[in-house]
Amino acid sequence: MRPFKHLLAAAASLVVAVAAHADITIGVSLSLTGGGAALGLPMQTMINSFPKTLAGEKVNLIVLDDASDPGKAAQNARRFVTQDKVDVIFGANLTPTSSAISPIATEAKTVQIAGSPTKDGPFVFVLPQGFNVMAHAMMEHIKAKGVKSLGFIGYADGYGEGWLKAMEPMLKAANIKLVGVERFARTDTSVTPQALKLVSANPDAILVVASGSIAPMPEIALRERGYKGLMYQTHGAASPDLIRIGGKTVEGTYVVSGPAIFAGELPDSHPSKQASVDFAKKYQELTGKPGLSPFAGHANDFILVMQKAVPMALKKAKPGTTEFRLALLDALNTMGRTVISHGVMNWNKDDHWGYTNETGIMIMVKDGKFQVQK
Repeated sequence: MRPFKHLLAAAASLVVAVAAHADITIGVSLSLTGGGAALGLPMQTMINSFPKTLAGEKVNLIVLDDASDPGKAAQNARRFVTQDKVDVIFGANLTPTSSAISPIATEAKTVQIAGSPTKDGPFVFVLPQGFNVMAHAMMEHIKAKGVKSLGFIGYADGYGEGWLKAMEPMLKAANIKLVGVERFARTDTSVTPQALKLVSANPDAILVVASGSIAPMPEIALRERGYKGLMYQTHGAASPDLIRIGGKTVEGTYVVSGPAIFAGELPDSHPSKQASVDFAKKYQELTGKPGLSPFAGHANDFILVMQKAVPMALKKAKPGTTEFRLALLDALNTMGRTVISHGVMNWNKDDHWGYTNETGIMIMVKDGKFQVQK
């Protein structure tokens, strides 16, 4: 009888030991194919550099392709929470795919840290800068340029609507007339009817709300139909694809961006200067190329956030448990001022966007390159 009791005790000890050293499991859903791949692939490059351990615990990284499809993103999320039992989800890199993950993560009480603008929630944190924060930087530039009328063409989804809702009250306060609002789907290959309407309205400036390789399309359509006014693009377009695809057509375009990809041009006084420099060095070493991606910057910032929050959560619970997932939620809500490559983050339980109005910077396409506007 005694040997049997000893065996039970040994087995129990083994279970405790295994639980004490459970892996931290991270589920990552990105667009590695499809229309969002230009954003997802740079993020994958950074995510693959995630540390092998955090606070002494092994990290298990599971990266899945959502093919730029919300249905596939939801399928990935369901696998993460039911099969893989992940401690946190990172993804996605498009608003529709991120939005598809959110209800599943929330239902499973698992933190989702989104790499694209999406609706936040009790378990949903957003790494890209909020619409209001970036619209603030853009509006300051628009006002300085003396713009009196603005046209809008953007995605017919949460990203487009988020930007429109942020801009409308700011335009009204600045007495700038919104003369046309046109929308298009991410899958559209032409925006000719929308472009013709905006060209006919002839506003002083037009704001294009799109992302990645799709962002140049509306601008090209507008210029080909004779529009001569100022062009603005959002932080979703602050990637090399705007220039690669748009070519000379996008010369002179103003784009709002976070600081991450302009480390070398930031003043030493900027709080994100060092974090941006570190990101730039790391990403260029990984790719062997000089270019930077703001979306890779979000993936880099996810790593920085996890490096701060996970040790806090480990003081309360072990990975692989409901208690740890809730402890991680609490850590993110209470970790305070956190400097990352895209700005200064200060999430709390009432604000899962967290950036200040100092975050956004304005850049311009000049001579085939992005140039920071002073």
